Order: sequence, then structure tokens, then C-alpha cells
Amino acid sequence: MVASDLDRTLIYSAAALELTMPDPEAPRLLCVEMYEHRPLSYLTEQAAGLLAALCERAVFVPATTRTPEQYRRIRLPGPPPRYAVCANGGHLLVDGESDPEWRERVRERLTGCAPLAQVRDHMLGRARPEWLLKERVADGLFAYLVVERALLPDTWVKELAAWAGPQGWSVSLQGRKIYAVPHPLTKSAAVAEVARRAGTERIFAAGDSLLDADLLRAADVAWRPAHGELADSGWQLPHLQVLPERGVLAGETILRRMSSALS
Repeated sequence: MVASDLDRTLIYSAAALELTMPDPEAPRLLCVEMYEHRPLSYLTEQAAGLLAALCERAVFVPATTRTPEQYRRIRLPGPPPRYAVCANGGHLLVDGESDPEWRERVRERLTGCAPLAQVRDHMLGRARPEWLLKERVADGLFAYLVVERALLPDTWVKELAAWAGPQGWSVSLQGRKIYAVPHPLTKSAAVAEVARRAGTERIFAAGDSLLDADLLRAADVAWRPAHGELADSGWQLPHLQVLPERGVLAGETILRRMSSALS
């Protein structure tokens, strides 16, 4: 089974492409997401072919922090994945629909954490209007802020994480978003459930952020790009392969490495 984060791992916004070569040498891109009638996310055409071929050889599971609604905007190459992990493990989609048995299991696991409303109020109470652009709650499971990174105080995220930890929550900064997520809400737990249902024994995984760390740790083989929170912190594991590429070319390389590992 192949389980991968999406944003800034396999698919990229225009701002995250990091194409530094001369324009005539840039790879051709395929748009895989539209939002409000505008193109939003891309992968290279080479990556698209690799992903379509990969789906024919393995169970491919997108594992994303996106809500199901946000995930459904994405049109990946190849057949629609039978399973998808959304909301950082809060939803397990089966043939596009959220599995009620899994939702109930998640609800039971979250009872030991501080309530979402308490964490959200704490975040908003310490945010400042000069750098806070908007705030959101995702499916009643976790909260995040969209911020102006250049104006965000250097210690703010660390201070929030220090408070949230004893409450049973983790904090992650990804691009312009600051996430607060309950500890039991993990991609790895949902992916393990998919592995059980699909009857797969080996798991390959890829991701770039702290919210992917548990997924990469639980995999048999894992990959991360040279950008993102994990790269910034120098995060390593014995079975983790660190790629030299950044941006959309890293997504292509991840798919090449996964394809080779399946051989």
C-alpha cells in the first residue's frame, strides 16, 4: 500500500512549485484542482503518469489534512482511490463516502482531549489582528489559523504548542496555516485501518509536515522532500529517505522512488 500526503508532497499550488530553472526548461504541469473557477493545484505531467501507473500496482491512499469537501475538489490521475484519509485521520472515505464506523471510533478517542472550543478560544485570544487573516474549524475536529507569516512573532507557535501539549493537542505550522490538532487524530491510525481492510502487509508513505510524522514513522519505507516542517527541523528516521529536490519536482521524485520500491 502507498499512503501519501497531498499538498506540498504530491500536489502543489503555484506559490509552492519552486521552479528555479529557466522558463523554457520548466516541466509541463497538469492542473488537478480548481477552486472558485480558478486553477489551484498542480503536479508535473511526468508525475501524473507515474501516479496513474502506481495505482495499477498498489493500493494508493491519499492521506491529507484537508476536509472531505476540500479533498473532493482534487482530480488525481488514474482511477479514483477507493480509500482516502481526510481531516488528518478524522474521516476515512470509502468510495468517496465517510465511513460511519470510523467516525465513531475517532469520536471515542477524542474524549480524553481538551474540547475543541477551549483550544480555539485560546488560539484566538492570543492572535493579533495585524497578522491573523482568518480562522477556521475543520469538521468539528480541529482548528487552524491563516496568518501573514512575515508578521507572525517568532515565538508564537512555540508558546501555543507548549500550552496545547498538556491539553492533548499538537500544533503545526504549514505555510501560512497554524494547525491545532488533537493527539489521537492521526493519519497513521486511519491508514492502518485501510491496511487491515485491504489486506496489505507493507506500507510506503510520503509527507512533508509535522502532521505527517506519525504516518512516516509507521511506514515500512518513507520519503520526505527537502522542503517543509520536517526538512526545516532535520527530522530523520532509519527507514526514511530524504530527497534533495524541493517543490513540485520533489513530488515527481517521490513517485519515482515509490515505483522503484514496488518492483
